[in-house]
This record gives sequence, structure tokens and C-alpha cells, in this order.
Amino acid sequence: MGVQKQTLSAGNGVDFPKKNDTVTMEYTGWLYDASKPDNKGTQPREHTSLKIDYDEFLARFGLQIARDLSTSILRFDSSVGKGNFDTKIGQGRVIKGWDEGIIGTTSAEGMSLGEKATLTISSDYGYGATGFPGAIPPGADLIFDVQLIAINGKRA
Repeated sequence: MGVQKQTLSAGNGVDFPKKNDTVTMEYTGWLYDASKPDNKGTQPREHTSLKIDYDEFLARFGLQIARDLSTSILRFDSSVGKGNFDTKIGQGRVIKGWDEGIIGTTSAEGMSLGEKATLTISSDYGYGATGFPGAIPPGADLIFDVQLIAINGKRA
């Protein structure tokens, strides 16, 4: 599947990031679950110590496990409440599904400045057969709600 983009709110339609641009984003990520109406997440296990252990482990890798109390689903990562996420795009610094979902490919249009979209990413464009121990199981498909806030410092 690669990456599929569903626009939630349009961007300016003029400014699109290119390879090596620095992008600023706000995002939340879930494990894909076809049994849920919005395909987002699974019910977390009810162990506070597990959450703390995950937070301590994943903090070393820039990830955070958090329970979304409004929907009772497991988010494996989010920039919400932590500040926006800045990265150079198209350099392999993020998963392939983000590079292609944000810049675009021949089969998918990229995001424009200010756009908010849902990226559905197959495991081969995410963390693959190994997953990310403690957070993302092997072969997991992912869903991200992403908003493109700035490109090279230019804000929406």
C-alpha cells in the first residue's frame, strides 16, 4: 500500500515542501486497527507502571506512549503538548511514509503549507518487520494525523 493521504483541511495550495526542506509539523500517531470505525488504535493495557516504563524507554528515542482519554485508544507518539516537530524532509530522517506523504510521490500528492491530513502508512513504509520494541509491533500499519505548520520557517 505505501502511504495514502486523506486531506482533513486544505493548505494554501501554493507552498509545497521539497526534498531537504525543513518542515514544522504537529502530529499524532496510532496503530492501524481495522476493527475501529476510524481505524485508529487499540485498547491499552491498564497498567500505570507499563505507561511509565514506556515513557522512560521511549523518551530516549524521542517517542512517547500516551493514552488518549477522550477516545480510549493507544497513541504511540504525538507532538501535541510537547511542541512542534521540526525535521529535514526527504532525507530518511523519518519513516518513508512521512517522507512520501509530506513531499508526495508520482502516485500521491504532497501536502501544502497549513494542510492537515491523515496519512495511512503500511508497515513497509513505517517500521517494517522489526517494529519499534515496546511501542510498535512488527508488521504494524500506522495512521498519523499531521498538520504542516511551516516550510523553511514560512508559517501558514
